[in-house]
Amino acid sequence: MKFYQRLAFFLFGLLIGVIFLVYFLGAKAESRGVTFCYLPNCRVLKDIRTKPFHYSEEASAVLAETWIDTVDIKNTLTHGDIDFSQSNVKVGAAKLYVIEGKTVKQIPIFIEVLNFENKAVLKSIKK
Repeated sequence: MKFYQRLAFFLFGLLIGVIFLVYFLGAKAESRGVTFCYLPNCRVLKDIRTKPFHYSEEASAVLAETWIDTVDIKNTLTHGDIDFSQSNVKVGAAKLYVIEGKTVKQIPIFIEVLNFENKAVLKSIKK
């Protein structure tokens, strides 16, 4: 058997294996709600979302206003961008993260979240 024939058989088998992995394992992950976060932005947001979430008094006062809602906070914690130049700062036993997002009305917001070992606290919300 010549080299190009062996290469063709190898590539064909590799293609079948990749299709198998993408189709079956991808469907299994989607059905169980598993997400794969490899980038730092995704990993930090997932870590914050998985912990019990609390609101500070300052954040609760801003949420009482009509321009922002808890849905906007949840969307920001799912699709927001972390400003790492201002984030990952130690504040006592927590790390401070500044997350940029948008409200449902497309108003840009910046939220500051204190990420403790066992909980996350929304410190402030700014336009």
